[in-house]
Amino acid sequence: MGSLEQARETQLKNILAKTGKSLDQVRALIKASKLTKHSELRELLSARLDLGFGDANSLVHFALASDGQSAAQAAGSAVGDILDAIYTGQKAALRPIHEKVIVAASKLGPFEIAPKKGYVSLRREKQFAMVGPGTKGRLEIGLNMKGPKPGPRLTAQPPGGMCQFKVFLTSAEEVDKELVAWLRTAYESAG
Repeated sequence: MGSLEQARETQLKNILAKTGKSLDQVRALIKASKLTKHSELRELLSARLDLGFGDANSLVHFALASDGQSAAQAAGSAVGDILDAIYTGQKAALRPIHEKVIVAASKLGPFEIAPKKGYVSLRREKQFAMVGPGTKGRLEIGLNMKGPKPGPRLTAQPPGGMCQFKVFLTSAEEVDKELVAWLRTAYESAG
């Protein structure tokens, strides 16, 4: 077991110890609530289980397996099925790059993956990135962040769009320290 997996298991064990509940009991509580929005579920767990924001947020992700790492590892999940549909034909070659971006993002902390028709949205309190096939055989990463200066790799987008910046990748090697730093800036500004 890797150190990241071990840290996640320790975090879950500590949160569950605070609540006195099992993960299955938390899932039952969530299901019985009939709530669907992450923020509503976080508030529910915070109030009912006397948890702080961070622990309640993490527990929702653990219960729903909606954080980046769980989603990236979930074989046959809804996200996996959507990715199968997105990355077909000529776009299939972009899937390994997509997966490397998701694994890199999962190291930043908990977030949820919200699948869309042609891409996936990475969200905390709000969307911090979009990942999906772009034009010209490139993977497109949209980033919501302020501060970085545009350059040859980081392209500023017109105001009012879904993202302030875009980065285009053609190989997994381009998932490097620079890209991870931009992902971190976007992640930290989203909640």
